[in-house]
Amino acid sequence: MQTALADFIKNTAEGKHADSILRACVHCGFCTATCPTYQLLGDELDGPRGRIYQIKQVLEGAAPTPTLRGHLDRCLSCRACETTCPSGVDYHHLLDIGRDQVEQQLPRPLHERLQRKSMVWLFSSAKRFAPVLAVARLVRPILPVKFRHKITPACKAIPLEKIESQRRMLLLDGCVQPAIAPNINQAAKRVLGHLGIDLQSVSNTTCCGALPQHLSEKQKAQQMARQNIDAWYPQLKNGAEALVITASGCGAHIRDYGTLLANDPDYVEKAEFVADKAIDIVQALAKQDLKQLTLKPSAQGTAVHTPCTLQHALGLNGEVEKLLTELGYSLRDVSEGHLCCGSAGTYSITQAKLSGKLRERKLNALKINKPARIVTANIGCLGHLHEDEGIPVMHWINLIEEDLVK
Repeated sequence: MQTALADFIKNTAEGKHADSILRACVHCGFCTATCPTYQLLGDELDGPRGRIYQIKQVLEGAAPTPTLRGHLDRCLSCRACETTCPSGVDYHHLLDIGRDQVEQQLPRPLHERLQRKSMVWLFSSAKRFAPVLAVARLVRPILPVKFRHKITPACKAIPLEKIESQRRMLLLDGCVQPAIAPNINQAAKRVLGHLGIDLQSVSNTTCCGALPQHLSEKQKAQQMARQNIDAWYPQLKNGAEALVITASGCGAHIRDYGTLLANDPDYVEKAEFVADKAIDIVQALAKQDLKQLTLKPSAQGTAVHTPCTLQHALGLNGEVEKLLTELGYSLRDVSEGHLCCGSAGTYSITQAKLSGKLRERKLNALKINKPARIVTANIGCLGHLHEDEGIPVMHWINLIEEDLVK
């Protein structure tokens, strides 16, 4: 694709990055076949190729409009288009650059700015989110049905044994996950403990920064990344084997720390080091001798929902299924595994109608072969797919933990 970027961005680091991404696009349109919003709306401007054209126009000097911003807002950042693209177009980084420029040139209405600031304030802090969730759970029975599924019931904590081991890995605690489902990280600690690995939480960490990044608060995301790097880097240099992440959405963002801090000379090398050490829990288990786990796998069928961040961003599609099959679980086939469930961070709030349609479509695809349970690898997907009277939805590490022989 030929480009002629405007002077305001042409010679900047972001402009050069955007230019290289735009030039890689060959207009083929393969990406539209796997784009969730294009599948629902059938509008070229609500597909990756159309959004690339719109971002190109802004970067070449065209004034952004509320309509254009709406098309960019409707993108889930699922990155299915990147998996499909034969030219390797780095779409999500171009989207970040385009969204930032639109935010700068076309300020949002006050109510939208307040909503987005409020979401960053609330959801990126475990200390703020936990009490709000506790109150929400108390009033849950009187809420309208359409809101109840967004508030998952409390889960029981798992007693943890003390681990004596020479091996240790670090754990990302997360921001909303400890309040919504604390048993996920506890299960990860217990399962890795059975494999002789001490999985340790680290103090002075914060949100991974994915939330503010997706809401065009890049400086906030960078600040959070620096705080986390300051906490993890010394321990990773001092013997911790890896940084284990149980929420694939967080993992995808942390793996991108090097790009996020590419223009920060004080942090770029440390950011790349931390990103290289960050692994999903499925990678952590796949490297171990699983024969050390004494399991009695349930014979009931399990459907696996692979989050977009796991399959498209981290490139680990099929790894959870492979691991569970190796451990003896019976898996049910699902359809449309490549399509997003509609959670996508705060998307279920900012684009509730589209998110709801994608949720319904995903649940139908997961239930097609009547599984007894649905497992996933991301807290956002887990909460989004939850149904009070439906098939139980859980993190796959909890499935393994429940079936460990006590």
